[in-house]
Amino acid sequence: MERKRIHVKTGDTVYVLSGKNKGKRGKVLRVIPDKGTVMVEGVNIVKKHQRPTQKVTQGGIIEKEAPIPSSKVMLVCPRCNRPARTGKKLLESGKTARVCKKCGEVI
Repeated sequence: MERKRIHVKTGDTVYVLSGKNKGKRGKVLRVIPDKGTVMVEGVNIVKKHQRPTQKVTQGGIIEKEAPIPSSKVMLVCPRCNRPARTGKKLLESGKTARVCKKCGEVI
């Protein structure tokens, strides 16, 4: 299976576009490029029945984040504080950077 490029990185603030968590904002905890998904803090909370083990002495029902498709999230520009599309820009140092399409700010 070929690896997909994902438009967000770990630590980015994102806005959820659709689904049961539509309109929520959160920080990206983990990016899974092989499956094209991201884990966002406080979004897509699922309940898991956990059996007590040596590592986890307390069993029961725990709540944790589950991955959502990366196409359902949009990067939030730190300057505009609104969800925005991103583009690429070549810097003087020769590196490329992500740029907000609304305000032109380097993210």
